[in-house]
Amino acid sequence: MAEISDDGVMSGRLLMIACTAALGGFLFGYDSSIINGAVDAVRDGFGLSASGIGFTVSCALLGAMAGAWYAGVCSDRFGRVKTMIIASALLSISALGSGLAFGQWDLILWRFVGGIGVGFASVIAPAYIAEVAPKDERGRLGTMQQMAIVSGIFVALLVSAIVARVAGGAAGTLWMGMEAWRWMFLSELIPAVLYGVLALRLPESPRYLVEKDRISEARDILETIVGVRRARLDSKIAKIRETMKREDSKSFRDLTGGAFFFRPIVWVGILIAVFQQLVGINVIFYYSTTLWQSVGFQESDSFMISVFSSVVNIVATIIAILLIDRLGRKTLLLWGSALMTVSLGVMALAFNHAVVTADSVSLPAPWGPVALVMANVFIIGFGASWGPVMWVLLGEMFPNKIRGMALGVGGAANWLANFVVSTTFPVLAAIGLDLAYSLYAGFALISFFIVWKMVSETRGMSLEDMVEGKPSGHIPEAERVAGE
Repeated sequence: MAEISDDGVMSGRLLMIACTAALGGFLFGYDSSIINGAVDAVRDGFGLSASGIGFTVSCALLGAMAGAWYAGVCSDRFGRVKTMIIASALLSISALGSGLAFGQWDLILWRFVGGIGVGFASVIAPAYIAEVAPKDERGRLGTMQQMAIVSGIFVALLVSAIVARVAGGAAGTLWMGMEAWRWMFLSELIPAVLYGVLALRLPESPRYLVEKDRISEARDILETIVGVRRARLDSKIAKIRETMKREDSKSFRDLTGGAFFFRPIVWVGILIAVFQQLVGINVIFYYSTTLWQSVGFQESDSFMISVFSSVVNIVATIIAILLIDRLGRKTLLLWGSALMTVSLGVMALAFNHAVVTADSVSLPAPWGPVALVMANVFIIGFGASWGPVMWVLLGEMFPNKIRGMALGVGGAANWLANFVVSTTFPVLAAIGLDLAYSLYAGFALISFFIVWKMVSETRGMSLEDMVEGKPSGHIPEAERVAGE
């Protein structure tokens, strides 16, 4: 993504525009977690197996992977704002279809459609914010997407808890004779439609306007919204044109050429994107209600525990916002990996003491409270580091020429890993939760060494520095590639 606002300044209007764009992240989190409270009811209502409910939950991630891959193409053709509106329409259709689903297969279809919308929203929101953000605020505004995501998770879990409590359970009958879980899906219509309505009021990206030769509109937005000084407008627009000229000649081959197909710097990005999911964070938010019921908590209690965990996630993200431009990206990732390794290891130990009977699982004292505390310690470790920092780092670490395509590859890899983890968790849980969390703890430990050996610090460095290959700390080949 081209850096276009190095001379810009933060303003109240710009902050509101960034918040509106970040509603895409809110829908990302909402759509990902609204399934949480409906899992058991959907499974029982449609008579699904462990693998069946796993695919029904995670099929949206395949749609998100496709949506993330094509979001750039759509935004270049139709504009950033219209891409947001398309995402809003897809998510609205998905919410309506999922709430009125007749069976497993049409529910999978509507979840997949919503996933495409989520993929669009997950890419276009941070991309748009990056194109209007002042350089000095890039890190903090870059984490706004993650704040929106965790806020969406919180609201989705809260809505699920309220709906289930009113109906007497997710499978209970609510308004118009429909089950409560259907209303959970339908509730997404409200933020999805609101996102589209508010997106209509957003100014288009200056970069897109310059690309379409709408120079006067681009100048106006750069001056009145981005905050570029009038004396610098001509040079800024010239810089955008120059960047686009470099990007016009790009191709997928620019990502290849290393010993293992991709260039080393691209592999570093892929590894970071994949390991953000392999630590199992989305297991907590997709299956947390079911998880806590499985170890002895009542359904109403497990809903509220999930809501509390989402609040912890919000607090952790605030910590990341405060620290990312002070401690740096690499430091936060290392501390996050260490904290996740310890907490997941203790969770695995706790679930190793589970008592299994014919129809229930329970954790004897003191392991139940220990598991609950460690789950939230894990959320803090992830939310204050890998959650927001991964996306910020991916937006900074690549040379300008390959940044857009490399981000697409990293985003697709992230969604694919999310799909694998979410689909396999019910099967792993059926074998033993201690096995599942032992695997996640192992991946968290590996992530520590990946960051330590392969990732360089990008704090305080401009995107142009990455083009010139000035940062140090990458593997030597990655440094060479970044300078090409």
